[in-house]
Parts: sequence; structure tokens; C-alpha cells
Amino acid sequence: MQTSGCLQLAIYIVALAWMTRPMGLYLMRVLDANGKTWLDPVFQPLERFTYRLMGVNSGKEQDWKQYTLAMLLFSLVSCLFTYAILRLQHLLPLNPQGLGPLSPDFAFNTAVSFATNTNWQSYGGESTMSYFSQMVGW
Repeated sequence: MQTSGCLQLAIYIVALAWMTRPMGLYLMRVLDANGKTWLDPVFQPLERFTYRLMGVNSGKEQDWKQYTLAMLLFSLVSCLFTYAILRLQHLLPLNPQGLGPLSPDFAFNTAVSFATNTNWQSYGGESTMSYFSQMVGW
């Protein structure tokens, strides 16, 4: 390994070690129901608004049926969002090669593959999908 590579690795390890304790303490406070962080004045109003908009009671836990429904709805929305990106990639930014849209069956197969986390890929990266499709779709 060259000197610059060793230096980059050392800087990365030092930065990671430096961030570990503050990030861990922040996450501990965020995940605690009664925890307070310095970002609460910014995010709590947004969180309350989002909960009110979606009809979520933050003081009540989900049962298994509510969790299953939420998970399935999230997967459905993710699948539809990814499918739309793949079908409309010719109209979206970050497509310098001018790649066209994926065929309906290919876009559906790829979207379902990523929504179900099977990640079955039958395409050739930048020769099939635009940069935007690759970055935002999954």
C-alpha cells in the first residue's frame, strides 16, 4: 500500500474512533422515549406534525397486525416508487448516456427484487440504468 493510502486509512480510523462516543450517546438519547437531544427544538415540531398528519399516536405501541400492515404498505410504496423511477429514467436528471426507460416487465422485476431485498440483478449497471436510477431507486 502506498503512503497516501496508509495515511487515508489512518485518518479514517481516527475519525471513526473520534465519532463513536458522541454518536452513540446521541443515538441512545434519540431512541430513549424520554431522552432529550440538542436537535429536539428543530425535529420535535416536525415529528409531531408528521404524526398528526398520519394519525399516529406516539404513546401507543403497534401490535403485530398494525406492524405487518405498515411494513406491507411501506414495501408497496417503495416498489411503486422504484418502478416509476425505472420507467421514467429517460425523463429524469443524471442520465448523461441518454438511456431509455426499462421495459415494464424488467422494471417490475427489478423494483420487486429491491423491495423484497432479494437484489436479483439481471442488468449491466451503467449500460442499462442512469446514475439517478441507481442512486435513488435503491
